[in-house]
Amino acid sequence: MPQLRVGLIPVLHDNYVFVLQRDGQAAVVDPAVAEPVIAALDQQGLELVAILQTHHHSDHIGGTPGLLARWPAAAVLASLEDRARIPLQTQGVANGDRLELLGEPVEVLAVPGHTRAHIAYHLPASGHLFCGDTLFAGGCGRLFEGSAAQMRDSLQRLAALPPATRVWCAHEYTEANLRWAAATVDPQDPCAAAIGTRLAAVRQARARGEATIPSSVELELATNLFVRASSAEQLASLRASKDHWAG
Repeated sequence: MPQLRVGLIPVLHDNYVFVLQRDGQAAVVDPAVAEPVIAALDQQGLELVAILQTHHHSDHIGGTPGLLARWPAAAVLASLEDRARIPLQTQGVANGDRLELLGEPVEVLAVPGHTRAHIAYHLPASGHLFCGDTLFAGGCGRLFEGSAAQMRDSLQRLAALPPATRVWCAHEYTEANLRWAAATVDPQDPCAAAIGTRLAAVRQARARGEATIPSSVELELATNLFVRASSAEQLASLRASKDHWAG
């Protein structure tokens, strides 16, 4: 069987739509808009068979109607708990569910904090994680509907995945997250040097117009202050700092 391929499509200001493909079929994760996704799939001769959604925000589900107009048989996977806010879902899923997608096993993980019903999709065989707005490269999502304790538990759950797991987060926030982290971290903290090194590499990548996604679990453990937070109270303090940071 051919290897599963994963690519990204930049859309809107800083969103990414992820495209998984194998044997002429494709699945997309968090389609904010439809037109560039349709164009990309048509250009590659791919049939859309599934749409995976991590949470209900419009910049993650807004393209779904357009994609379904083009591929009406495509399945729409989303949190069963969020059926009212993601009404086009055809398959409601919950924490611990195990599915198959494009010949790959998929594990559904509940990761609340950014929203109350946020989920992530982990593909253990090929080592991919699609985590929406829970874990970002160098950061985490804002606490719109959940608590700092929930977010810390969710981040620790994702951080416990194999270190080589590729982390596909849905926004290009990496440089801003690391600039904040470099300005915030205690210079004596063991991760300070690693944050500085990563920030320099990210700046170079962005100057070349390159995406900084995917990250990895190993890299987030080494350089993400939210993942490294030792308590919910510390995470809450970090989140408040980032929310009000004007740098």
